[in-house]
Amino acid sequence: MSVDLHNHTILCKHATGTLEEYVEKAIEKNIDFFGFSDHAPMNYAQDYRMKFEQMNQYEKSILDLRKVYQNRIHVLLGYEVDFLVGFMDDRVINANVDYLIGSVHFVNKWGFDNPKYIGEYKNKNIDKIWEDYFEELENLAKSGLFNIVGHIDLIKVFNYLPKKDIKLLALKAIKEIKKANMAVEINAAGFRKPIKEAYPSKSIMELLSEYDIPITFGSDSHAPHEVGLNKDKIHSLASHYGYSKCANFIKKERFMVEF
Repeated sequence: MSVDLHNHTILCKHATGTLEEYVEKAIEKNIDFFGFSDHAPMNYAQDYRMKFEQMNQYEKSILDLRKVYQNRIHVLLGYEVDFLVGFMDDRVINANVDYLIGSVHFVNKWGFDNPKYIGEYKNKNIDKIWEDYFEELENLAKSGLFNIVGHIDLIKVFNYLPKKDIKLLALKAIKEIKKANMAVEINAAGFRKPIKEAYPSKSIMELLSEYDIPITFGSDSHAPHEVGLNKDKIHSLASHYGYSKCANFIKKERFMVEF
């Protein structure tokens, strides 16, 4: 079965297309479980997420869509939540959804994956950036708030790579993810970015396999044509590291399906 749990909507203000267009593309790509997990509201960087007053609209529209397509595809409801201490909101954390993806998009409140702020890399120590990023991921796992880790090595997006061993930089976070019993998504969006590879890299895939951490899959689509893009590549990556099943969620309960 094919699972794709990370997809966005126009409510985040940087995506295009109708909900129906996303689902129709998922059906075309033979995806069995398709999840919307748009950027959850937060009183920070509000130009890149829905508003709190749009949560009901978002949730209702996905649930209505689930009924419409119930005989053709399983439509799931989630949120992608920025891990940002002091800004996460109980209305999101306690929402009646199928899963929450926890992601790090900010290091010391710097939106490191935003092309608008790419110039900051020149002013920073690249190893320290990576250390700070994985410390945030470690804290994300310790929080116990999320079901899935989103694009675990997003910090590589612009191909600014550390001099230190990536596996050593990531190890503490990987151990905390294991303790938290979270799944880690294999995210296809990296193929569309300067890094030109999936999140995670092969180095981190080795750690996930070594620590027997469950994986799942996401297109991280922000337009209908991105749904299922490079699906075969991320499935092959998982298979190469010994995975034959991926995590899926209904009402925050995890179950495994063969892919």
